[in-house]
Amino acid sequence: MRKPVTWVSDSLEAIREFPTLARTRAGRQIARVQEGLEPDDWKPMPSIGLGVSEIRVRAAGAYRVIYVAKFVEGIYVIHAFEKKAQRTAQPDIELARKRFRALVNERKRR
Repeated sequence: MRKPVTWVSDSLEAIREFPTLARTRAGRQIARVQEGLEPDDWKPMPSIGLGVSEIRVRAAGAYRVIYVAKFVEGIYVIHAFEKKAQRTAQPDIELARKRFRALVNERKRR
């Protein structure tokens, strides 16, 4: 059974702004995660939060989709962006960290 995807904040709009090939590849990788599989190219992002991972997409540039799939109810895409330098920009890390903390706090309140 496929896990549902919840798009946090503007993450879906950000992916929609990716070039067509990058958007298609990101979608395929998210579908793999929904099926319980690992993306083809990913890495854990413990600096953002436990269980947070990053899908790496290459298509006329470098694109990233930061998500968490450890919760039983589904997958949360917390941030998506074009990576413009070797290291992930600190504002992108901070934004993802903030959104992850808000997600964890919201789940605790339920």
